[in-house]
Amino acid sequence: MNEENFGRIHFMQLKPLKIGKWEVPIPIIQGGMGVGLSWERLAGSVAKEGAIGVVSAVGTGYRFPELVKRDRFGRPLGEHNTNSPKALKKIIQMAYDIAGSKDAVIGVNILYAVTNYGELVKAACEAGAKLIITGAGLPLKLPEYAKDYPDVALVPIVSSARALRLIAKTWKKKYNRLPDAVILEGPLSGGHQGFKYEDCFKPENQLENLLPSVLEEAKKWGDIPVIVAGGVWDKKDIDKFMGMGAAGVQIATRFIATHECDAPDVYKRLLLNAEKEDIILLKSPVGFPLRVVKTPFIERLLSGYNGWKGCVSNCVVPCNHGEEAKKVGFCIADRLGAAYLGDVEEGVFISGANGYRLKEQGIISVKELLERLTKGE
Repeated sequence: MNEENFGRIHFMQLKPLKIGKWEVPIPIIQGGMGVGLSWERLAGSVAKEGAIGVVSAVGTGYRFPELVKRDRFGRPLGEHNTNSPKALKKIIQMAYDIAGSKDAVIGVNILYAVTNYGELVKAACEAGAKLIITGAGLPLKLPEYAKDYPDVALVPIVSSARALRLIAKTWKKKYNRLPDAVILEGPLSGGHQGFKYEDCFKPENQLENLLPSVLEEAKKWGDIPVIVAGGVWDKKDIDKFMGMGAAGVQIATRFIATHECDAPDVYKRLLLNAEKEDIILLKSPVGFPLRVVKTPFIERLLSGYNGWKGCVSNCVVPCNHGEEAKKVGFCIADRLGAAYLGDVEEGVFISGANGYRLKEQGIISVKELLERLTKGE
């Protein structure tokens, strides 16, 4: 892929990003956001402009309810319907149609914690995903599930040099393979964090302080490209981290406030009206702190309300068929699904720590956002 093919944006002094066999002129990965924030429209539009578009594999049954079995309340039944491989394949194919070229680079973000992880990896590879990005746990078995697709780049998300070392050591020993790149995610990201609650606020765990040790570890394994994520907001941030040695950045929250984002309009309006204090961390059934926007449901939850209504999805391993959901007071599949359906009263709406700054941006196109990120306007 070159600037002739994807020349809609004239970026300034940013090097192309190469991951495995794939290269894009704009060194930005659009973060995978589920449920329903980054599906075909967003991922396809980002890839069309020369960055890496990413489809979220979480909750795909909500995108095509006619393809899955549901209960009488409309909730997908079981992991194969909640995180539907069939729906995921359809989303990926539609994303390529929007991108307008099979040369576009589209990846899939698959949480390692989901119950049918291996099944989703294989489905993504079969559908033509060029990258598999995985966080929410250490994906020590990822190469096993992607072994029949050597061209698919494997990109784990880590929060420390120690995590990268363990992944690289395990993959090399068991599969004779190393990560094609690694995403270092700091504690300002939206969704689940790779740190305990109290550790999210420690200076040593902030992205700029984590990066040097991760870069050093990456070099030991053949100079694995390191992409940074979590709080990266503008061209100034991109220049800062790439100046420190990062190969590129992953940005998620800013893409919510685009016309092409798959999220419903009420989701976008909620974030545009959010203040800094409205974006908080709370306990999740997945076992990691979860960054969300305050809503009526979250307010009730913080006051002691338990909104768990039984497990029908069995979507994530750590939840143990709803046991953890019952403890924290909500099923994450149900609440993220409600957010995708536009239910402000009952949904859980995810945002990065800087989500309140979206009011400065307003709703713009993916093309304009990438122009701002690359030109510094």
